[in-house]
Amino acid sequence: MAEKEALDIVVLAGGISHERDISLRSGRRVADGLQSLGHHVTVREPDGALLGYLSESRPDVVWPALHGSSGEDGALRALLELAGVPFVGSTTDAARLAWSKPAAKTVVSRAGIATPASITLPKETFRELGANSVLATVLGAFDVPLVVKPAHGGSAQGVTIVTATEELPRAMVDAYTYADVALIERKIAGVEVSVAVLDTGDGPIALPPVEIEPIEGPYTFDARYNAGETRFYVPARLDESTIKAVSAAATAAHAALGLRHLSRVDLIVDAGGVPWFLEANVLPGLTETSIMPQAIAASGRDLGDVYATLAAAAIADAGE
Repeated sequence: MAEKEALDIVVLAGGISHERDISLRSGRRVADGLQSLGHHVTVREPDGALLGYLSESRPDVVWPALHGSSGEDGALRALLELAGVPFVGSTTDAARLAWSKPAAKTVVSRAGIATPASITLPKETFRELGANSVLATVLGAFDVPLVVKPAHGGSAQGVTIVTATEELPRAMVDAYTYADVALIERKIAGVEVSVAVLDTGDGPIALPPVEIEPIEGPYTFDARYNAGETRFYVPARLDESTIKAVSAAATAAHAALGLRHLSRVDLIVDAGGVPWFLEANVLPGLTETSIMPQAIAASGRDLGDVYATLAAAAIADAGE
């Protein structure tokens, strides 16, 4: 790359969320890919000096690699928008919408995409109405197995698969450790797939779906980020028509939520080939074991080229 074509890019990584270590790994991988093409990259923490630094240095674009609330709840993106700094990823409003799993499920369901039946319960509901009566009502309407998860957050932190009714109270406590609102969702039996979506201005494109098969038990935090604990199949071991349905559901969810540049949509494909939407991630993991880099590689694209293309798209969007 000629020197005049090089961009000045700030990669944000780290932060104070539960996913800090994963963010640091993602940020390093993004920086390496961009530097391999000759771009000038600075890796920064989102600390008290960040906004002043950006105001003084005026980089061409910011590439957030921040997982968890520090990068995905929309707050930092709102500040970058106010400061007039182009950044890769979804806008503030779209990020805030996708960050809330219950809200995202509602929007995606209205777009005609299947999503498991669920109930959303703030912690205050248990205090006001009593835990025993609340859980009895839930179990009167939902059969196990169930999935209990924080209404916000990622990397499967605070997520429990409940296979017996007596496990539900503990699952609620674990979910409330990570958020004040929990989502109880009917568990769909089937193949777990994740679809990376790229969107640089010409509409969302689904990359080859990745099938997820943990070696033992559910797809936990450790199974996601420790090599050798999960088998990934790219593309997923699904027939062509099902792959088309999965890809269509992922791009439709991305569009319905108003996402931009990149996302990862997680789904379950049931025995009838129907894809069920679980959640959308506005900043997927980009570590060496993460799904999106695997999907990018399977599509024949170079990681560095994709990251640079997203940076260029962010600059172009800011200039509109």
